[in-house]
Amino acid sequence: MNKTNQTSSQISTKFGAASSLLFSALCWGIIWFPYRILAEAGISAVAASFYTYSIVLILAGIYFAKHWRGLFRLPVSIVWLAVVAGWTNLAYVLAVIDGEVMRVMLLFYLSPLWTLILAHFWLKERTNLRGIMIISLSLLGAFVMLCDYSGQADAWPLPRNTSEWIALSSGMGFSLTNVITRKSTHLTVRSKSFAVWLGVLVMAALFMPFVKGIIPAPNSFSVSHWLIMLLIALLVIAATLLVQYGVTLITATRASVLFLFELVVAAVASYYLAHEVMSWNEWLGGGLIVVAAIFAAGNHND
Repeated sequence: MNKTNQTSSQISTKFGAASSLLFSALCWGIIWFPYRILAEAGISAVAASFYTYSIVLILAGIYFAKHWRGLFRLPVSIVWLAVVAGWTNLAYVLAVIDGEVMRVMLLFYLSPLWTLILAHFWLKERTNLRGIMIISLSLLGAFVMLCDYSGQADAWPLPRNTSEWIALSSGMGFSLTNVITRKSTHLTVRSKSFAVWLGVLVMAALFMPFVKGIIPAPNSFSVSHWLIMLLIALLVIAATLLVQYGVTLITATRASVLFLFELVVAAVASYYLAHEVMSWNEWLGGGLIVVAAIFAAGNHND
């Protein structure tokens, strides 16, 4: 009886973790749109990220106030999580504001490829035949998607603009973030979430001197701007907490597959909200990347 209860509890926990990741993917699949509204109002991605994550830290700091006492007892290793996750989230915003949403998303979701490479070289895990197939499928998908078939541009299958290069780097950062999160079992979900939020805020502050134009002061925003940033902040808090909870209980590669739900949300949202349409090679290449990610889900046991 106890064994049955334990099994049921494990299934319930896994279901809760999977549901958390799916809802997080929903949040990230639509969060680009309010950022674009701010960009159209003249608020850069860096400035929007800085103010949004400032709101996030204020709200979360108030809600988790009783946990501040343990802040200075956290290990130094949490700094790595803050730096990597900080760039990952900021780069994601930079990419989706200026780039085509689905191309940015698909480049971002090459992350299972980077996860396997990290596991092989950093964690010293052997790459089996399945892993080689995943890498090959991911690279083939990227090749098909990035090649120019019109003859008007360079035929090399490379990202075609700055936004897409940033998206690629964000996907790499996402893989590294998930690996660090998975290994950091000694850290609580709250502490890891705070590290991510603070990392984005610091990264945005560091990039501010390089932003073209004037960084808007807080009193220059309208009420609607503040409401949009508040909405983004609430989505960020929900998504980050749910990701940290889910990835802690599910392997990084399996989690990356559940995150593919974000592609579905983004595809629908970009079609109806941004009127973006993908070409045949982007559909085919993206499909291969998705298949590779699904194969990656079974590459490790929980």
